[in-house]
Amino acid sequence: MSTGLYTQRRRSSAASKQRAFLSSVIVLGFVAAGSTAAAAVYQVGPSRSHSNLQSVADLLQPGDVVEVDGDATYSGGVQLDRQGLPSAKITIRGVLVNGKRPVISGGTNTIEAAGNHYVFEGLELTGGSSRCFFHHADDITIRNSVIHDCPQHGVLGADDDSGSLTIEHSEVYSCGSGDGKHQIYMATDESAYPGSVFRMDHCFIHDGNGGNNVKTRAERNEIRYNWIEGAYYHELELIGPDGQDPSLAIENSDVVGNVLVKRNSFYVIRIGGDGTGDTDGRYRFMNNTIVVRPGGSAVFRVFDGIDAVEMNNNVFAAIGGGSVDIMRDSDASWVSGRMVAGSNNWVMQGSSVPNEWTGTITGSDPGFISLDTYDLRLSASSALVDAGLENAPGCPGHPFPDPLALPAYVPSILTVAVDNTGLDRPQVGALDIGAFEYGTGSPGTGGSAGTGGTGGSAGTGGTGGSAGTGGTDPGTAGAAGTGGGTSGTGGDPGTSGAGGSAGSPGDAGSGGAAGSAGSVADPGAASGGGSSDVGTGATGPGKADLGGAADDPSQDPSDPDDSEPGIGCGVSQGSHGGSGWLLTALVALAAAVGVRRRNG
Repeated sequence: MSTGLYTQRRRSSAASKQRAFLSSVIVLGFVAAGSTAAAAVYQVGPSRSHSNLQSVADLLQPGDVVEVDGDATYSGGVQLDRQGLPSAKITIRGVLVNGKRPVISGGTNTIEAAGNHYVFEGLELTGGSSRCFFHHADDITIRNSVIHDCPQHGVLGADDDSGSLTIEHSEVYSCGSGDGKHQIYMATDESAYPGSVFRMDHCFIHDGNGGNNVKTRAERNEIRYNWIEGAYYHELELIGPDGQDPSLAIENSDVVGNVLVKRNSFYVIRIGGDGTGDTDGRYRFMNNTIVVRPGGSAVFRVFDGIDAVEMNNNVFAAIGGGSVDIMRDSDASWVSGRMVAGSNNWVMQGSSVPNEWTGTITGSDPGFISLDTYDLRLSASSALVDAGLENAPGCPGHPFPDPLALPAYVPSILTVAVDNTGLDRPQVGALDIGAFEYGTGSPGTGGSAGTGGTGGSAGTGGTGGSAGTGGTDPGTAGAAGTGGGTSGTGGDPGTSGAGGSAGSPGDAGSGGAAGSAGSVADPGAASGGGSSDVGTGATGPGKADLGGAADDPSQDPSDPDDSEPGIGCGVSQGSHGGSGWLLTALVALAAAVGVRRRNG
């Protein structure tokens, strides 16, 4: 496919224009009705006037904040369909009580995000019979949250009405079932929200009960700094939309700085398609650390329509040794012939690698601190140190669009951090291969004892007293000098204070007393030791060896979630007040252009 044809597929349909117009109408209405009202803070808790989250849902306006008390459990089935604004998002925030988040449990959908521009943070979601978090809105963020034990999907993005979603610093585990329900299953509506992005940063996704750990049909995927482990099927599945016009867009994925650990013998990553929707897209894998079991299926399973794939500065290791099969593309449908590039990857000796790769490094040990305990940081003698390539070439004539920068952070090890503190990846020397950089103070390393403080300077002697006033009495002696250096290694004694000057006519004033010597400064105290070594997270038992699966084990064509119902949004006037006549006119206008009611 030529570059021109590649670009042509990114066009909008008439439906896209209609929905974009409707979105503008709704946003205009909220601006007119609520622009003069101050943002409100609602408190939800067992002892608050609002005892559950649903009770505030219809009150929300752009910029509002809902604080949900922790150490309490609330009923799920919460639907949030009021609209925020890009510059005034609605925030649903869990407040720790006794160190615990609020738990929102149960319901068909534990939380349903149906309104645009929301932030959900500090929450624990569990037990939704269909989905613990149902996403069919735009500009949604899930942050510092835990989603677990969801019998079907953990997080699901609908095929209709879903735009951009970001998940960051969050943990998802024990979700999914069978081969068609997944821990995270994303999609974006390329008609309603063209150009949408699914971003996942600094997350810990592990121990899936079925399906894939992360399956996404989004128009663009940006997957960075995550630890992904223990999927039933693929750890990552990056494929095309199901049921949308294939001419609307190309789906591309950028995967940078992650750890992916396979506990069974199934494929690690599938790209291209799954039999129901392919991307014809481009893929970029940069500085990832991938760990497999010996004798397993290939790392990359290339399937259906795909344009190009590039793999640079990745490490492919096998627990217990043995070779690694990097790529299987016998089921691929290349847009314009096979387009593969790769440089400076490290693989186990005897591994099967693409012929197009250059600068490949082989060995029997990548030089991790401990592969057996999953401490995948680099030892000083690792062959991965300074062996990466910063400006790695892609596929000629098929460049990856808007590539992410070189990795700026490292993943947390078998856990999730609340923010980026301690996760920086400043480059030391040349770029290292894999998700970690040697010598950067990666998370989990104990600090050495602090160096003693520098000795204080000598104490200065006190100034002698001024001359005595003329008369019969002698001048008053100068006060003693106060010595003493600052803390640290002992300083020299302070110099003596100068004597007082002679008095004016009359009896001479007595000399000022000598300043007392400066006290010896204390030696500097050693600073405290560093934090404890690598934290451990729940890993759970590995799944049984699945062996070679059918071409499409993770797709269930009968799954209604593959074609979620379209859900529109109505306009209602909140308690903030506003221009009622204008809202009434806007609702009428919205109806005229065909608003569909959200029906869940």
